[in-house]
Order: sequence, then structure tokens, then C-alpha cells
Amino acid sequence: MTDIMSAFRGEQTFMPTSFLEIVELPDGRIELRRAEDEGSLVTLDFSEDAKAFLQGQHVEVAKAMLSVGVQMAGRLVEGEFEKEDGSRILH
Repeated sequence: MTDIMSAFRGEQTFMPTSFLEIVELPDGRIELRRAEDEGSLVTLDFSEDAKAFLQGQHVEVAKAMLSVGVQMAGRLVEGEFEKEDGSRILH
């Protein structure tokens, strides 16, 4: 998470989203990474059942998921959210 967060910090370490790319790997996983780097920031792996349910549109769903994630990371860096202590229900 540190890598993606540093991509959105202000001043010298700011990295516009134009330097991020979404790539579908040969094995079907979908990856968010820096354009100049082969290292993955985030990887999504849809099951065959999920791909069938999405009627082959899993790449479009992945793009939307990653786009929202990038926006949220930017908002976190800007201090729009407070860190919560303890466990949380994620759904």
C-alpha cells in the first residue's frame, strides 16, 4: 500500500494517474502498475465463475474498481479520512 500511496503525495513525489497503467496479463490477471515499472501495485484475479457472471466484461469491471481505488488513495493522502482503530466489517 505504501507504493500506491506515495504515487499520490504532493510536491516532489506526486505521480499523475497518467503514469499508471492497467494491464491484462497473459494468465488473465489484471494489474495496476507504474508505466515505467514492471512491478505490480495492485493485482485483480477474477474467478472463472465471476468472469462468466460478468459476461466477459471483467476487464471493464476491473478498470472501474481500480479507478475508484486510485481516487480513494488520493483522498486518503489528502487527509479526507480518519484512520479507524480495531476491526471493521468490509462489505
